[in-house]
Amino acid sequence: MSRPAHHMADGTFVNTDGKAISKSFTDLLRWRWNRAEPDAQHFDVIKPDPDLISKPAVTQITWLGHSAFLLQVKGKNILTDPHFSKRASPLSFLGPERIVEPPMMIEELPHIDAVVISHNHYDHLDEESLTDIYLRQQGTPPVFLVPLGLKEELLSYGIEQVVELDWWESYEYDGVVLTALPVKHWSQRTFFDRNKSLWAGWLVDVEDFRFFHTGDSGYSDDFRKIGEGYPGIDLATIPIGAYDPRWFMKDAHMSPEEAVQTFIDLKAEKAIGMHWGTFILTDEEMDEPPIRLADALQEMGIEASNFPVMGHGEIYQISSADE
Repeated sequence: MSRPAHHMADGTFVNTDGKAISKSFTDLLRWRWNRAEPDAQHFDVIKPDPDLISKPAVTQITWLGHSAFLLQVKGKNILTDPHFSKRASPLSFLGPERIVEPPMMIEELPHIDAVVISHNHYDHLDEESLTDIYLRQQGTPPVFLVPLGLKEELLSYGIEQVVELDWWESYEYDGVVLTALPVKHWSQRTFFDRNKSLWAGWLVDVEDFRFFHTGDSGYSDDFRKIGEGYPGIDLATIPIGAYDPRWFMKDAHMSPEEAVQTFIDLKAEKAIGMHWGTFILTDEEMDEPPIRLADALQEMGIEASNFPVMGHGEIYQISSADE
């Protein structure tokens, strides 16, 4: 049986263009040596209304910072890339520090049905957050969905209810259909495992509601194909930050302008900007992504209300129809 095109003979993965993102250590040093790290900035944190969280009257999504969202739809509670720790790092004393506190703590979350992880970078896969979520619901744990090659990582944490999927594969769980879809990125968690696990965006179907979590991605033709193959996306979460300097970040992280094109390619009804304003990962100012997003939407003639940027902890209600 022939292996899929994105599976390499050495056990690593590549993007749909057949290429692996693999910047050299020299390039990394060049960026780090020349960079001027932006200043930390203050953002207001909204404390979500506990009544709205515990008993949502409509489909709604709450931004928990960076790429973490709580999606509540048709009685299901789904978390994306949950991160509640002080650093996006394997070390408690070094690495990107959280600038904006989480608007909710794990003990304040409702009962979680499913958790989707886009890839293994430390700002998206946080061991402490995942284990705390699992232990809090040990009797009735959520199902943890991960891209191919990441199941063993979660099993090593003691998390047992894990499903790993290759691109285009789906898993149905308690009325929720979750599908892993290709995006343009890479993976690495140690010095020795570059691209040995897959990365993915996640399509979530709950009855007649369709949601797409992009995860982390550079701009690519994947989004046009997803828009054509999976029509009727009601809401997409799309990264708008961590894009400068472009010579180093372009392959892996889209700019706000490319995020708008991704929205167009997906043919989504609405989108929300994410992956900004929580950590300092790259060189743009922390408050720049929403400004550039607004300009790009205006340039393309798209109403800002169709692609909003949320405050930390803000609840965005998607439907006003009876649920």
